[in-house]
Amino acid sequence: ENPFRVCTAPAMEKIVMSPYCPEYAPFFGFLGAALALVFGNMGAAYGTWKSALGLATIAKLPRHKVQTELVMKAIMPVILSGVCGIFGLIIAVIISSGMVGPTLTKTSYSLYTGYAHLGAGLTVGLSNLASGLAIGMCGMCGVQDSARQPKLYIGMVLIWSFGSALGLYGLIVALIIAVKSADGICDCIEGADGMIQCES
Repeated sequence: ENPFRVCTAPAMEKIVMSPYCPEYAPFFGFLGAALALVFGNMGAAYGTWKSALGLATIAKLPRHKVQTELVMKAIMPVILSGVCGIFGLIIAVIISSGMVGPTLTKTSYSLYTGYAHLGAGLTVGLSNLASGLAIGMCGMCGVQDSARQPKLYIGMVLIWSFGSALGLYGLIVALIIAVKSADGICDCIEGADGMIQCES
């Protein structure tokens, strides 16, 4: 008697894979979501760091010149730097919600969508990284100088605002790119004759 038991399982149905929807396509989507958040947070971290250094130099001023109003005004570049991370978070959430996993018989996430999500992530991520760099450098110098000369504050606010606008531009374009999709492209499969056949 054979001591080994032979187990048989029903054959699994073959996965239908479109050449436009390979199994590695979601990699680009997840990469786009990660880069959007990572680069956005890098810009936010740098901007916060440099702006906080400028804010800390207020301690060197004479005590009678340091007022609560002055300190609250100096926090503005720190707030604008934090927005860079929020923009990256928004796009990362949108991309993640658009990710579609494969079923047992079919892949349904296309390379087109993956490239769109990757492009959206890079757009918002690098834009907010640049925005954070601008706000950080201008924030550090602006806080120090406007503390010594209050008349400079209005001009520095305009500079900080235009630096923050760079991240907003990236967010707008990334929103447009992230919602792009190729409906039905995963229904196109390669036939036995090597021709691409799409279900109508």
